[in-house]
Amino acid sequence: MIPLAERIRPASLDDLAGQQHLAGPGSILRTAIEKGKVPSMILWGPPGTGKTTLANIIAQTLDIPFFTLSAISSGVKDVREVIEKAKSLPEAILFIDEIHRFNKGQQDALLGAVEKGTITLIGATTENPSFEVNSALLSRCQVYVLKPLDRDDLVTLLEKAITADAVLQEKNIDLQETAALISISGGDARKLLNLFEIVIDAAPVRGSKNSPLVITDDMVMKVAQRKIALYDKAGEQHYDIISAFIKSIRGSDPNGAVYWLARMIEGGEDVKFIARRMLILASEDIGNANPTALVMANTTFDAVNKIGYPESRIILSQCAVYLASSPKSNASYMAIGDAIAAVQKHGDLPVPLHMRNAPTKLMKNLGYGKNYEYSHSYDKSFSPQEYLPADLAGSKFYDPGKNTREEELRKYLRSLWKEKYNY
Repeated sequence: MIPLAERIRPASLDDLAGQQHLAGPGSILRTAIEKGKVPSMILWGPPGTGKTTLANIIAQTLDIPFFTLSAISSGVKDVREVIEKAKSLPEAILFIDEIHRFNKGQQDALLGAVEKGTITLIGATTENPSFEVNSALLSRCQVYVLKPLDRDDLVTLLEKAITADAVLQEKNIDLQETAALISISGGDARKLLNLFEIVIDAAPVRGSKNSPLVITDDMVMKVAQRKIALYDKAGEQHYDIISAFIKSIRGSDPNGAVYWLARMIEGGEDVKFIARRMLILASEDIGNANPTALVMANTTFDAVNKIGYPESRIILSQCAVYLASSPKSNASYMAIGDAIAAVQKHGDLPVPLHMRNAPTKLMKNLGYGKNYEYSHSYDKSFSPQEYLPADLAGSKFYDPGKNTREEELRKYLRSLWKEKYNY
């Protein structure tokens, strides 16, 4: 049987759950659709928020030939075949689900057709397009952000399913409680409806005109624990587990780190998401206490992008254990935070004249570069001149951490700046 989510998929913008900032009256995308001309676009949002549905509605409303590809199973050959077909048509829409999974070559194959208007591209992604879509392709597309569905949207979906779906109409469903369904679905409409259908099918009674099928939170939780994985890549637990993973590494516990890593791997978490977070942590929480950590994390990010699951789990584990076992320092993180705070407080302070380049005679006459001391011309390649704007002279933003490597940096900096900074 066709899944419930597919049976009640909206066919018009008025039926779309949520996304009023895109589909509501007067919204920018709805206006473009009503005018009959939509741009190539990237639809970015969590799973189950209506990206595929919105693409279908656009195609149906405009009555344009609609081609669809999944980036998981399609390649350059498939893209080129669609483009060739589109060349013989006045207009065509190509919808690519999970476009972030296309590599650079696959995305590049779309550029010419999008540029010439051979196809109107609609790409759907759960990942930030700034990181996952080539800048050349991204510059040719509008990015529309879809928001997670709120409680009212989800309840409306459930009520619609009960009243509008022919299969559920026969069961006389009495939906008494919705908290568990909404909590587990995490704002994902598809997951909500699939779970709802699983609960109904698992009910001990079928439900009829004279005997309604009562749905309660307790009933939902019992079925959910047996039937579905509670790890949701877009839901609250996704953020809770990555938080536990990062905090375990920051806390120098490799055991906690690999456990939470295993939870994410078993839940099908994107390897790039995990690797990206470790790359950030390597600088934010380890920094110059062990500079090799950043190199290790960056190598891990590159490696898992090339390999994917299941082998990537080994590389991710190696990196997580290494980072957790490294000495920690947030000194660089704190330094840039303090420096940014100074910029925000003092505004655009002028660059000292001796620090400015003087490529023209006029600039030299104005004093640009005058009295600048070229560090390598001095003992130990160091000159104790002022490198900050006058209003910030003597400000210390970087305070080395209390670890072996940064204590060496502290000792070195103290030997240079003993009369200026309190190292």
